[in-house]
Amino acid sequence: MKKNLFYLFALICSMSLFTACSDDDNPGGGGGATLEEVITNDIAGNYKGDLTVAVFGIEMPSVPQKVAVTKSGTEAVSLSITNFSFIGLSLGDIELKDCALTEENGVYTFTGTTDLNVASVGLKADVVADGSFATSNPTQLTLNLDIKAELAGQQQDVTVVYTGTRLTGNESSEALITNFAIDSELVSEAPVIDNEAGTITFKVLDSAESLVFAPIIEVSAGATVSPASGVEQDFSTAVTYTVTAEDGTVKTYTVSVVEQNVLTYSFEDWKDTDGNNDTLLPEEIWASSAAGAGILGGVLLERETNEDGTFAAKMISFEYPGEANALVPKITAGSIFIGEFDMMPAIMGDRLSCTKFGLPAADLGLTKQPVRFKGMYKYTAGSKYLNAADPENIVETEDVDQGSITAVLYKAKDAAGKEVTLTGHDINTSENIVAYAMVITENTEEYQNFDVEFEVNGYEPDGEYKFAIVCTSSIKGDTFNGAGGSTLIVDEFQVICE
Repeated sequence: MKKNLFYLFALICSMSLFTACSDDDNPGGGGGATLEEVITNDIAGNYKGDLTVAVFGIEMPSVPQKVAVTKSGTEAVSLSITNFSFIGLSLGDIELKDCALTEENGVYTFTGTTDLNVASVGLKADVVADGSFATSNPTQLTLNLDIKAELAGQQQDVTVVYTGTRLTGNESSEALITNFAIDSELVSEAPVIDNEAGTITFKVLDSAESLVFAPIIEVSAGATVSPASGVEQDFSTAVTYTVTAEDGTVKTYTVSVVEQNVLTYSFEDWKDTDGNNDTLLPEEIWASSAAGAGILGGVLLERETNEDGTFAAKMISFEYPGEANALVPKITAGSIFIGEFDMMPAIMGDRLSCTKFGLPAADLGLTKQPVRFKGMYKYTAGSKYLNAADPENIVETEDVDQGSITAVLYKAKDAAGKEVTLTGHDINTSENIVAYAMVITENTEEYQNFDVEFEVNGYEPDGEYKFAIVCTSSIKGDTFNGAGGSTLIVDEFQVICE
């Protein structure tokens, strides 16, 4: 039933309702002015007001509407509602043409009737209109439409009431939302306004139990907005805001929410050790190459204290002071990573398999597709760059060291169902990787912010994945190239997932 009622109204409002209004005898204008002068000086113009629709006596919320009135003769006017919208849908134009005016005590009235017969949808309707202009300062317009219709064998009554005020012509037509702000810790990214598309999108943490917010809204000068600024709305479904310009021009905005899953790593928790290296907590998540090189006297990982008293992770590439061999590399890059460090493969001559990158994504709280990787870093390259891949032929080069920060999401099982764990051999190249983001660090004494998008290929929402963040003070540390003393400091990581 409700669908039929709305369809009826859409059909009626998308047509020109009147070819002509009534042509009752007209006694002329009052106060000594001719009716033509009254039309020109007091009636013709744009009107700003509210339109209310009722179906079977059930009144729907009023919507702002602009009506244009033009002179169509010495004693008649035409009325038009351009781009008429109802419940956020554009339904076309309504026109009342050549409406003859009748004056009594400064009020100018008009009436009109028409028939509608749309066989294709089984619609028949009789429409009666009446309206008036009260030439107070400013002139007031009242318009009533009484529609009796039969649609699909059902009798349906629709009434439309419009009241508006004549504008001076100096009012602004700008109807824009210029700022849309929500003060809540649940909002993970501030609202983004697209004035051209008429959309506003903001992002919230998926841990939010409620999506009820009271946005503070700023609009164009002289304009108004409904719902009003500061009024709570439930954004679990899209909310429509209507901005009415000073001259009655209307623009609607659809405001919607995107739920985000955000992993945050602030590097605040540490365990001081008796050796040269500190331990980043929790140990069930974070591992480091310092576990191996520390027994050789190397300092590869320290807790860094920021100026504000918070902590960060500091990695230092280690140049072994003695002679390198198959078990002891000349250059070991400082690193932290999500995963595990296992010394046993090194004993077997496979040092790159010591780093086992990644833990089950669900265990880390990553439940959606990663889209962005954010954080900040400082970096200082060491002064002597060594190509130490061959411990028997170590060569100093003129290369300048760089660090890297990488985030990787990969399939937890291969095509045969066997568990997959990436290592130093394939963390950057495996065909099981479905999302990858990387930052190559350059020398900077102050913190440098980064915000990079993940390259995504083959992500499936129901897939089983592992996730790793890998930070290293020497980007080619996996081939034992780098500079002793190269230092990477990282802090405030965020992995944004949607």
